[in-house]
Amino acid sequence: MLVTFHTKAYADITMFGDVAKELLRLMGHSGTVPSAIKAEDVPGALARLEAAIADRKRAEAAEAKDTEAPRDERDRADDAPRKVPLAHRALPLLELLRAAAKQHVDVMWD
Repeated sequence: MLVTFHTKAYADITMFGDVAKELLRLMGHSGTVPSAIKAEDVPGALARLEAAIADRKRAEAAEAKDTEAPRDERDRADDAPRKVPLAHRALPLLELLRAAAKQHVDVMWD
């Protein structure tokens, strides 16, 4: 499933459904698709998402520090597929929300 975010202030953003729903929940939304956020609620949703992403980054950094592998194991791990952090996946949606907040417009998704 794909979820596409729409607003008059920014180009449409399409994401995989599982990532989009997780980001919606971090914004304080139920994750229902389709749905919307009214213009007056966008700044709050943006602030919640930014705070949740910052918290997750700190937790991931602490976890990575605790589980740092010896040098020879890291060399072998370079060939392994890497997971894209949620913070990176959230960047387009964060930009969309910032633009919507600046222009005071609704955000919808389906």
